[in-house]
Amino acid sequence: MIPALPLATYRLQFNSAFTFNDARAIVPYLHELGISHCYASPLLKARSHSSHGYDIVDHNALNPELGSAEEFQLFVEALQDHDMGLILDIVPNHMGIGGSDNHWWLDLLENGPASPYADYFDIDWHPQAARIFNGKVLLPILGDYYGNVLDRGEIQLTFSKEEGSFAARYYEHLLPMDPQSYVQILAPAVAHLKETQAGKAALLGRWEQLMAGCRQLPGWKAVGHRLRALRLDRQAACKRELGLLSQEPGGQEAIDHTLALFNAPGQGRVLYKMLHRLLEKQAYRLAFWQVAADEINYRRFFNINSLAGLRQEKSEVFEATHRLLFSLIEQGLIQGVRIDHPDGLFDPQGYYDRLSSEIHRRLPKVGPAGGTKRDFYIVAEKILAIHEDLPQEWPLHGTTGYGFASLLNGLFIKPEGERPLSRLCRLYTGQKIDYAENLHGAKRLIIKAQLASELTVLTNMLRQIAELDHHTRDFTRTGLREALAEVVACFPVYRTYVTSGRVGPDDRRHVEWAVAEAKQRNPVTDPTVFDFVRDSLLLVRTFGNRRAMQEKVARFAMKFQQYTAPVMAKAQEDTVFYRHFCLLSLNEVGGDPRYFSVSRPTFHQANQKRQQLWPYAMLATSTHDSKRSEDVRARINVLSEVPDLWKQRCRRWQRLNRRHVRRLNGDVAPSRNDEYQLYQTLLGTFPLSSLTEAELDRYRQRIEGYMLKAVREAKVHTSWLKPVPAYEEAVSSFVGALLHSGPANPFLADLGDFVQGVGRLGLLNSLSQLLLKLTVPGVPDIYQGNELWNFSLVDPDNRRPVDFSGAAKVLDQFSALFDEEVPPAPTLASLLATLEDGRAKLFVTSQTLRFRKSHPNLFSQGSYEVLPLLGDHERHLCVIARSWAGEQLLAIAPRFFASLLPGEDWQAPAMGETTWGTTAIGLPASSQSRTYVDIFSQERHTPARQDNLAVLTAASLLRTFPVALLYSAAPS
Repeated sequence: MIPALPLATYRLQFNSAFTFNDARAIVPYLHELGISHCYASPLLKARSHSSHGYDIVDHNALNPELGSAEEFQLFVEALQDHDMGLILDIVPNHMGIGGSDNHWWLDLLENGPASPYADYFDIDWHPQAARIFNGKVLLPILGDYYGNVLDRGEIQLTFSKEEGSFAARYYEHLLPMDPQSYVQILAPAVAHLKETQAGKAALLGRWEQLMAGCRQLPGWKAVGHRLRALRLDRQAACKRELGLLSQEPGGQEAIDHTLALFNAPGQGRVLYKMLHRLLEKQAYRLAFWQVAADEINYRRFFNINSLAGLRQEKSEVFEATHRLLFSLIEQGLIQGVRIDHPDGLFDPQGYYDRLSSEIHRRLPKVGPAGGTKRDFYIVAEKILAIHEDLPQEWPLHGTTGYGFASLLNGLFIKPEGERPLSRLCRLYTGQKIDYAENLHGAKRLIIKAQLASELTVLTNMLRQIAELDHHTRDFTRTGLREALAEVVACFPVYRTYVTSGRVGPDDRRHVEWAVAEAKQRNPVTDPTVFDFVRDSLLLVRTFGNRRAMQEKVARFAMKFQQYTAPVMAKAQEDTVFYRHFCLLSLNEVGGDPRYFSVSRPTFHQANQKRQQLWPYAMLATSTHDSKRSEDVRARINVLSEVPDLWKQRCRRWQRLNRRHVRRLNGDVAPSRNDEYQLYQTLLGTFPLSSLTEAELDRYRQRIEGYMLKAVREAKVHTSWLKPVPAYEEAVSSFVGALLHSGPANPFLADLGDFVQGVGRLGLLNSLSQLLLKLTVPGVPDIYQGNELWNFSLVDPDNRRPVDFSGAAKVLDQFSALFDEEVPPAPTLASLLATLEDGRAKLFVTSQTLRFRKSHPNLFSQGSYEVLPLLGDHERHLCVIARSWAGEQLLAIAPRFFASLLPGEDWQAPAMGETTWGTTAIGLPASSQSRTYVDIFSQERHTPARQDNLAVLTAASLLRTFPVALLYSAAPS
């Protein structure tokens, strides 16, 4: 039977190279691993060849590139045959547009505001620049300025006989023509027919009637319900007739004649203007893609022009985009959803409430007639600041665990490393700007360079509000724009959640914080402007309780909230994380590099809080959004323990590689900052095993690809908007020089030598963090392939194919151990002796998850206790205890291995009494008579007495394996 709520999830990235059939084939492996629910990337129809599925073009169809509906059904049946459920990643905020495969968007282009889908998308049809747009939607899809593209003949008018319709084509983009403008297109065709078919009066009459019918269509600006319906009905009739006439004598020839005129070569400028005049009559304005930053009038997903925001606050949009989802739920095919990017929604809580209500109304009954409905798992991809809590009134089970990844990672960063690493970073890079200033500057850059058009919309809304009050009507548009930009740049969280009926205390605190910070940064600006912004965001301005005015203010505040989130994400995750490199493992989605490490008390308090408030929140350590995988971060964390050794290596590497650095316009390329990032990246990802020439070449290509993305995201020496080929080529050349084999490259050998030592400590870190993730309160999630060592970087690197067959073979090798009462000790020794092959990680994963599956209540309902630690090296242990109905579970995870192991003997196979000395774990008095069995080694441990306390010694628990998981059954 499928568990009502997940015990452990496994994230799969579906695409054309990994289909429903591929997923079905690995279901037995996931079951054997101990997974209760498959957690799938979006499965709905996405843009062709999408590698991720987030660019959905049809919410009511499965993605045909993943397989047929029957193959999806077989995949689900395979899961259910193994008592496993399916969690689906849903994308309510946006859709993929452009191309030729989004029916809603194509209808909108054809019919403008008269389209039945015009209100589905978040479009400002009448922006301030009304003269430019004239009620149109901007289409920034061109690769050059509009006139240049037109002159080169890259836009071509086409005709579809099957549809009876005209459209322009720009490479993969289909641009439907307004049927009213068919009159302009068909005029040359009819003239040609009159010459070639002069004797066929009836036929010519039909063409004339078609022209008249097109001419009489209500225009695309007709948005009244009756005119909309009339337009759609009549244009369908016109298309049917045009399709039929094209098949009559001379019909296709006449259409070809008119197409040739409109598609005349660029040098025929007089004729060529026909296409321009035709395009000017459409409900869209074609533009160079770079125009979007300043003038786009539809809300995007961040700054991606090909993803348009949806208006989920409208009932018809919610119903249209969730029809298939609800059908899958009603059929019992899925047991949970992950909500992508809810911060982009106009009213996230309103969406959560409605989604939860509709889901639970549709859940299939279980058990006998009248039985209760089972629960349904709902989590949201919400990124919280360190000081921010998830609102408890949201009908969710929690977040997708990005914050947990940073919490757990920080536990393995030694706090004493902060000062020397910060000093080294400043000395090596020459940068002295602190993180907060870097983030503020990055936000201002994003606002100006990428999201200026969205700020213009907000400014115009605020200006209209200001004009309603004689106290504020003198505030200028420029002054309001600057004040808004500064408040956004100072905002301490991704967004607030003000609605027309509610301003929460956290919302108030965050807005007031941002406004106060903005005032302090701008002492010469009139503070009353900032006060006006604050009052508008907090709905203080009531305008004498005039409802229309209150709604205008509330809409501004709610639109503002949709803006702060992408600014924060683009500035922090996609800019500062590629500029600030004190310790690269801190630069992770959901984290904040200003918080260097996490203490044990902080870690335990966070776990206890999660157990109390969100016991089923997802626990992630690697995701499809991760900047670097859990194992890469675990290895880089070791630098906090050996900052002096790291300093020595960096200085040596700088000397060795100085000859590969280029000079560009008086500066070095790569910059010292980018070079320092590269060294940490190489340390975190360089393979532990020896490489063949082919393997080294593939690794070099991966690092070159990562560094190209990194320097563009940093937006310092080059960028996605304005690439600087000379700098990018210098960086690629530098990477290539560092990663070529041969005696002329001493750096590569030195890197390998350093990685061998630090790398083993990183693997031990990984085992400890894995054990904690699998045992603390919450639902652990494993990102595909991370049950073995995985040293991936940011996408697309982390979407590389996974060798599931190889992992399954390793797991099969453990099956005999699972069935035996006492696994042979040589097996654990073998895992340690070949720690680099990843079997140890798979062993810990499978053993712990299988135990979770057989003791679900212990993990879902068991208490969380913090036990006292004693002795020489107690700070090197993190121990948690879970208890339920008399059962007890202890997870023992060591940390800070570099200073724990003697000298620099980091290859030690195990850690016994010489390592741990008197270190011990204190137990409750009731545990004195208990016997604990180690789930990994099957060794039995009984507490000893130490200072009148029942204890288990670290030396005995960890003598054969680096981590321990102890279980004591309830007394009979």
